[in-house]
Amino acid sequence: MTDRMANAPKLSVEEALKKLQRSDEPKSKKERYDEKMSALDEGIRRTRVQKLRLDRPKRTRD
Repeated sequence: MTDRMANAPKLSVEEALKKLQRSDEPKSKKERYDEKMSALDEGIRRTRVQKLRLDRPKRTRD
């Protein structure tokens, strides 16, 4: 194992960052669409919960 590590090429920080960024595959159109739909669904859910909370009759404290 140490032989492999000794023979491994050394990367500069800049090269390592580029390699990491490059490894992120671009998302397909469907994946981007699904993410947008999930975000919109979450927004709709939050809006409905807020509406229900605001529509409740207010209780007066005695």
